[in-house]
Amino acid sequence: MKRNLKLGGALKIYLLWPIILTALLLCMNLSIFVIDRKAGIIMSVYVLLYFLIAISLFYIKRPKIASELVSYAIGYGQVQKRLLKELALPYAILDLEGKMQWGNDEFMDIIHEKKAALRSISNVFPEITKDAFPKMEKDEELHLVFNGRNYRVLLRKVIAPDFDEDIDWSFYENENNWEGKNALIAMYLYDETEIMGLQKENKDQKLITGLLYIDNYEEALESIDEVRRSLLTALVDRKITKYMQGIDAVIKKLEKDKYIFVFQQKFLPQLQSNRFSLLEEVRGVNIGNEMSVTISMGLGVNADTFIGSYEYARAAIDLALGRGGDQAVVKDRDKISYYGGKSVQVEKSTRVKARVKAHALREFIEGKDKVVIMGHKIGDVDSFGSAIGVYRIAKTLNKKTHIVINEVTTSLRPMMSRFVGNPDYEEDMFIKNEQAKEIVDHNTLLVIVDVNRPSYTECEELLGFTRTIVILDHHRQTSEVIENAVLSYIETYASSTSEMVAEVLQYIGGSLKLKPIEADALYAGIMIDTNNFLTKTGVRTFEAAAFLRRSGTDVTRIRKSFRIEMVDFKAKADAISNTEVFLKYYAITTCDATEANSPTVLGAQIANELLNIAGIKATFVITPFHDKIYVSARSIDEVNVQIIMEKLGGGGHMSVAGTQFENSTIQEAISKIKATLTTMSQEGEL
Repeated sequence: MKRNLKLGGALKIYLLWPIILTALLLCMNLSIFVIDRKAGIIMSVYVLLYFLIAISLFYIKRPKIASELVSYAIGYGQVQKRLLKELALPYAILDLEGKMQWGNDEFMDIIHEKKAALRSISNVFPEITKDAFPKMEKDEELHLVFNGRNYRVLLRKVIAPDFDEDIDWSFYENENNWEGKNALIAMYLYDETEIMGLQKENKDQKLITGLLYIDNYEEALESIDEVRRSLLTALVDRKITKYMQGIDAVIKKLEKDKYIFVFQQKFLPQLQSNRFSLLEEVRGVNIGNEMSVTISMGLGVNADTFIGSYEYARAAIDLALGRGGDQAVVKDRDKISYYGGKSVQVEKSTRVKARVKAHALREFIEGKDKVVIMGHKIGDVDSFGSAIGVYRIAKTLNKKTHIVINEVTTSLRPMMSRFVGNPDYEEDMFIKNEQAKEIVDHNTLLVIVDVNRPSYTECEELLGFTRTIVILDHHRQTSEVIENAVLSYIETYASSTSEMVAEVLQYIGGSLKLKPIEADALYAGIMIDTNNFLTKTGVRTFEAAAFLRRSGTDVTRIRKSFRIEMVDFKAKADAISNTEVFLKYYAITTCDATEANSPTVLGAQIANELLNIAGIKATFVITPFHDKIYVSARSIDEVNVQIIMEKLGGGGHMSVAGTQFENSTIQEAISKIKATLTTMSQEGEL
């Protein structure tokens, strides 16, 4: 069989070279023959002899060379097969059904289950199914754990149709074209246990920067007699220091109520699992102090540099304080996690901050030609009242002022009708989005009231039209913030934005005087947001109300403005009668008020009403409106509904919050709320 083999290609040409070179010798022979005839004849004899020997060797030795080439190929193939079999890299061949056809020694040493693999590789590695196989020439890669070790698996489809190396891969983009072809799956196992171990060790040893602030240091000390103040401070310090020792942290006091600490990232899961128990421990310190001490923590994780980690921590602590304190915020690049925040923030007794913000606001207004005021979408009475207060400030300073309102709800209509058509106010006092886009420019002051999330504002596009933005709000901040605000006055302890604006009005100066209908709007905003002064009211709330009463507010006139229509009253009664109590403490109902002009406002009223039921800790009212599902959440003091709503994409206050669902049904919204309540209840977050 070996003698029948024919040589070809480069090898045949190589063996023919002695014969081909005979032509060169003939040319040499002719040259010599011309010079000397006798010498030419002698040379001809030698050339002929050379040619005969070359021809003989070619035909005689060719079968032997071919035989030796075959022997070499066989030997080389055996060596190659042995090398592949003993290759240190685990390697196996699978068919398209996932059955192992062959595996080298290293692969077999790993799986120890050859029979199971022969039936299907998924019997050994459940993660490797037919769906995981490569669909075309692109390799597929997956990671798995087997026998306590981590492996990176590379799956490569090998095809040799008719053993032709020139493959048109475009033909095989359709998976059906693989059928009947010489296709196999090459499987490589790369042990990455050590690499992953080093990666984990490197990650665990990364340093996290944290900031810790005592929220109410001065107020807590004032609530206890002077003799025990040093003891209270020492106990809080001891709690903080002991907690930090438990995570091997280095902590340094920056000021009397501010700390910075650094610890390894491997301790972060421990802190997250106990939900930063230091918050509860410090709050539990009591040596007769009437006010519990609360702290806020901000942590910066996975920053590229130490400075970056510190900046993350700064952003996190600002967010924690902006949300009312008594909580920990972890900023992991763009991901932000919240822990705690269960206690009600204590109202600040001093008005220093209000005075400072009032002076800053006046300076910004005086420095611009125009002022545009904007609240949140589907504006409520608090948004409207606070906008009217800022309008009065701007008009007192002789600035052209507009208020952006797109949709007038039934709750706003009675109040707004007193301004529209009133000769004391300009016709363009209220404008819509299109008009606002034409008015706002770089010489315009944009004042945002009763909202601090850009997506919730009446016209988000206006935020990019000017660089001078002022925010006045009482809602807790979230990770979605309005960038580059020149003045941000966000006080979460305030009952309403109208209360904050009423305080600011008293420090503006310039002979500012509220008109009675303007005072009515501000007073109504406080009244609605506090549920007739029952929710989140403090000393400053009543002081603001007293100022508005002195400015001409008529409570009877306001009460008449907020009487509801019969259709709204019936919708409210139906929603209350169909209320479901979930997990013993949570009231859930639907407000299907399609005939009402302001279903969302009605839903908020129903949520407040349901809190009057004994044993109810929180209420959730689902209201369909304008192809969206609106959720109003309310509580008194036992449950932080803001955290619940944040998990559903919303936000708000501890006792007043809400969210919106798009492309969702009422039943889907109810299911999401129930699932969130169940999960949070099981994890102890409620």
